[in-house]
Formats: sequence, C-alpha cells, structure tokens
Amino acid sequence: MLEVKDLVVAYGKIKAVKGIDFTVDQGQVVCLIGTNGAGKTTTLRTISGLLRPESGSITFEGERIDTMPAHKIVTLGLAHSPEGRRIFPRMTVEENLMLGAYSRKDRELKSDLDAAFELFPILEERRNQPAGTFSGGEQQMLAMGRAMMSRPRLLLLDEPSMGLSPLMMKRIMSTVRTLRSQGTTILLVEQNAQAALSLADHGYVLEVGKIVLAGTGKTLLASDEVRKAYLGED
Repeated sequence: MLEVKDLVVAYGKIKAVKGIDFTVDQGQVVCLIGTNGAGKTTTLRTISGLLRPESGSITFEGERIDTMPAHKIVTLGLAHSPEGRRIFPRMTVEENLMLGAYSRKDRELKSDLDAAFELFPILEERRNQPAGTFSGGEQQMLAMGRAMMSRPRLLLLDEPSMGLSPLMMKRIMSTVRTLRSQGTTILLVEQNAQAALSLADHGYVLEVGKIVLAGTGKTLLASDEVRKAYLGED
C-alpha cells in the first residue's frame, strides 16, 4: 500500500532522514520506534505532504505522492493524526470532527460521525463542548476521530500515547487494534516501544535518521538490542 524508497529529508543543511526504505502492506499495523530526534515525526510529515523530501520517493497505492500537496494526499485516502493532537480548541468537538471530512464530496457524513461517536463515546457526550476544555487523552481521541472522518485507507498516527496516563494509553492502543480490525491500515510512530511492538505486524527502529533494525513486532520485542535500548531491560 505504501512504499518509501531511499527517502532523504533535510532541514536546511541538517539531514533528519538519511535514505530510509520501508513498506506498509494493506491491513497491517506498522510501527516506527526510536528516540527523540530519530526522524520518526519528520518521516510521517513527509509522507502526508507537510514536508518535501530532498530525494527519494513515496508511493501510495501505486501513485507517487512525494510532490503532491497535503490536501490532495488526503483525498487519495491517507490521513494524519499529528503529534501534539493539533485540535482547534475554540471549536466544538463536532466542528473539529467535521473538519476531518472537509475534502469529502459524498453525503454519508452522518454515518461516519456516528462511527466516531461509537469508537469514542465521550465525544458524543460532549459534542457541543469546546475542544480546548478536554483532557489530553480526550483530545487524542478527538484527533484520531477527526482523522477517521476522511475515511482513510491508511492512517498515520504520530505519538498517540504521548503525555497520557497508563490507563488512557491502554484505551488508545485498544482503539488502534479496533481500527485495524475494521480494515484501516496504520503506520504508527510511538515512543512506547513495548505498546507499539505488541500490536504491530512489522516494525522499524530509527536512529539519527537511519533504519538500524527491522522485523516483525514479536521479533523486535525479543531482540536484545531493542530490549536494552527501548524497554529499559538489561
């Protein structure tokens, strides 16, 4: 579904991503793990069209997208739930959700709004409340629900558990499993390596802009390197 080949992304003279290759197959959860500054968020922002690569290619369902504007990429079926949630705090929950569907021309928005409310009941309970009054976990639910309103076939999730309580993190990861079971393919960036690899079909470890390890989620969880570097085990 997604193929990234020899991707290089730079901020001025500083290369943040240094020639990485990876793929995401339909129906999979694929995760990118690594420390801060590894290039994970930069990679997602480049895939969704918010940044332009210096070189390399990104292909989504057979079509090159690395020169497309972000709004065009959304219409192809790729949505991005960004790091830090980026909700609109003065708008209501429902208004935030409907913004996720701005590119759609069909008339089935009500059923998708209902699906978002079914996924996250708290959003329906507070649909007319300003989104800025939500807790961090509730804002993360809103950000994910907003991304799903575009009916993506591939969902990019950037640090969905950042700053959340352990209980809320479990709820978010459980939602990732639910979305996969409903047919959404997911590319997940997550600092909690244990949680990410536990549900990932495949994973890639990034260090300073390069992929240094790749394998199934189970393989990486069992890797001594990963356990020492990311799971805090000796």
